[in-house]
Amino acid sequence: MHKGFKLMVALLAVCLVAVPAMAETLKVGVQAPITGSYANEGQGIENGVRLLAEQVNAAGGVLGSQIEVIACDDQGTAMAAAICAKDLVNKGVKMVIGSYTSTCAEAAQKTYFDAGVLQTSDGTADALTEKGYWTFLRNSFPNSAEAEFVANYMVNVKGYKRIVVLSDFSTYADGLGNAAEAAIKKLGGNVVARDKIKADSQNFTPVLTNIKSKKPDAIFFAGYYSDGGQLRAQQMALGIKADFIGGDANDNPDFVKLAGSAATGAFIVNVPSPDVLPYDIAKTFIADYQKKYGEMPPSIWGLMNIDGMRAIIHAMEQTKSFDTKKAADYLHNMAEPLDGITGPIAFAKDGNRKGGAYVVKKVQANGEYSHEYVQ
Repeated sequence: MHKGFKLMVALLAVCLVAVPAMAETLKVGVQAPITGSYANEGQGIENGVRLLAEQVNAAGGVLGSQIEVIACDDQGTAMAAAICAKDLVNKGVKMVIGSYTSTCAEAAQKTYFDAGVLQTSDGTADALTEKGYWTFLRNSFPNSAEAEFVANYMVNVKGYKRIVVLSDFSTYADGLGNAAEAAIKKLGGNVVARDKIKADSQNFTPVLTNIKSKKPDAIFFAGYYSDGGQLRAQQMALGIKADFIGGDANDNPDFVKLAGSAATGAFIVNVPSPDVLPYDIAKTFIADYQKKYGEMPPSIWGLMNIDGMRAIIHAMEQTKSFDTKKAADYLHNMAEPLDGITGPIAFAKDGNRKGGAYVVKKVQANGEYSHEYVQ
C-alpha cells in the first residue's frame, strides 16, 4: 500500500475516534392556538415551552440531548389541529404539548396515538381520557370534577334558586355545561334553562333575552373567556341582575378587558391562579417568565402544560430512554408525585391527573380578583 495512502487512512481513523457522535436531538412539539380567538393562551403555552426548553438545555439537556421546539398553530379549530398533528409527527417529535382546547386536543389524539407520540394537554373534556390512548396525559382536571364543585357552590354555598346553565357547542364547553346541569339537579338545584351560544358570534342578545324571561338568580357560563367577557357586558346592559359564574376557561385577563366595567362582581371558577401558587418552583418559573417576556403567564393553563412537559422529561430521565411507551408506563405507575409548578403531578392509569382543588374568585372594580370560596 502506498505510504501516503496509509498515512491518510491513519489520520482519518484518529479523526473518527477524536470526534464524538452527535447526540440525538429531542424534538418537542407545541400544538396551540397561536393565532385566533384564543391566541393569548396559545402564545402563553408556546412561550412557556420555549422557556423550559432553554432552561433544560442550559443544564445539559435531556439524557445529554438538546431540546428542539417545533410549534404548530392549530388556530383553535379541529381541522387545523388535525393538520398540526400530522405535521408534527412527520417532523419526528417525541412529545406534543397542547392543545389549549379539548376540541383541538381530541382532533389530534388518534394521530399521536398511532405514531406513539406522547401528548399532554390541559383539555378538560372527560372524553379525552375515555378512548384508552396510552399516549394522552391530562395535565389539568376533568369537567366532571369542576361540575361537582360548581354544583355544590351554587346550590349549597350560595343557595341559588333559579339557575341558568349556558355554554357554546364545543367539546369542552358543552361537556362542562351538561355535567354541571346534571350535578346541580343531583343536589336538588333548579335549572330553569340550559342554553347554548355560537362561539365568536359577539351578539348574544337573543339568547340573553330568553334567559331574562326565566328570571334567574345565577348564570353559569361554561364557555371561553373570548365570549364570556362579552356575555357579561351584554347581560348587564340588558339589566339581567343574576350573578355571573364563569367556568375555568373564563380565567384570563381578556375576560375583564372584554367585559369592561361590567366585569365587576363576576365570579370565576378555576384551580388556584399563578399569582397565588404556594410552591417555590412556581415562584421561580413565574419570575423567569416575567423576566423573559415582560409579563405574567396569561393563566394557569400554560403552566399546567409546562408541568405536563416536565413530567414527560422526568419520565425519560428516570427510564434513561426516549422510548415513549416506557415513559408513559412510568408516569402511569409513579410511586411518588413529581413536584410541579401547579402542585404535585401524578397520573391515573387512564391518563387523568390525580388530585384537584378549585377556588371561586370575584372580579373587583380594579380588575383584580378576591378569593370568595376555596374547596
